[in-house]
Amino acid sequence: MAEVLVEVRELVKHFPAAGDWFAQLFDRRVVRAVDGVSFSILRGETLGLVGESGSGKTTTGRVVIRLLEPTAGEVLFDGQDLVHLKGKRLKVLRKRMQMIFQDPSSSLNRRKTVGQIVAEPLRIHQLATGRGLEARLAKVVEQAGLSTKFLNRYPHELSGGQRQRVGIARALAVEPEFIVCDEPVTALDVSIQAQILNLLMDLQDDLGLTYLFIAHDLSVVRHVSHRVAVMYLGKIVEIGEVDKIFSSPRHPYTRALLAAVPRPDPRAGKRQVLHGEVPSPIDPPPGCRFHPRCSAKLAGICEEEEPRLTAVGEGTQVACHLYAG
Repeated sequence: MAEVLVEVRELVKHFPAAGDWFAQLFDRRVVRAVDGVSFSILRGETLGLVGESGSGKTTTGRVVIRLLEPTAGEVLFDGQDLVHLKGKRLKVLRKRMQMIFQDPSSSLNRRKTVGQIVAEPLRIHQLATGRGLEARLAKVVEQAGLSTKFLNRYPHELSGGQRQRVGIARALAVEPEFIVCDEPVTALDVSIQAQILNLLMDLQDDLGLTYLFIAHDLSVVRHVSHRVAVMYLGKIVEIGEVDKIFSSPRHPYTRALLAAVPRPDPRAGKRQVLHGEVPSPIDPPPGCRFHPRCSAKLAGICEEEEPRLTAVGEGTQVACHLYAG
């Protein structure tokens, strides 16, 4: 049985509602971006994290690898608590985890060449110099599907797909074990998306990588993930194996997301539309956070009591009062 590489326990990340420090003196409210999230990822596994915009997916990914400091909770990486690590001990673990960002145009320094961008983490962690550095650069750009001729080019000279491959090469440079993929194909053309997804899956097979794959495109998540966690307004509402989630979704929100996916079949019936907007994370509704938009809510309990993740089958958990009994 595969061992757990990443374990997240009751993770919380709140932001001040006001924009500047002076306004914060008068407005003490907080944005509850992530509000008690728990999950684990096995070594060599891909966990897909899905949900509408504003659900807290990206914030979760950034907090997991300490790009953002958590408000509360634990993040265990290979048994070590990242939340309380500092200095050299944290730097050692940082080499083992990396992130691929959504927009390759903004995540690459336009003043540096591809070679300089990919070499930066190697220099920070003092992993290679001289000819060893050149060999390492050539290896990782080729792993990412680029020729070494790109090493002397600047990001503006590359296509969107090529820029994302540079971002992948930069992540691979320090030979990480865990990578957070934050919607890595959203900004790309459909044909390029398939190439990048296949590249990520091949790299996982070849290098034994573990992914937290964040996306809002359910078809993409189904293609690359082993398990799926569905997130709504800072909470995980359902988590389980990808085939089970897609074939028999339990939570009304999961069912609504899947029903809204376009089907290329003229005989298919009208798509189900999820009405209403995601409530404000500053003032989330009491009880189940999905109840204002839920057509299956139970009178009273759904509006008053917050459901907890409950096992409803082998490997599947759902936070819904419909399954509480």
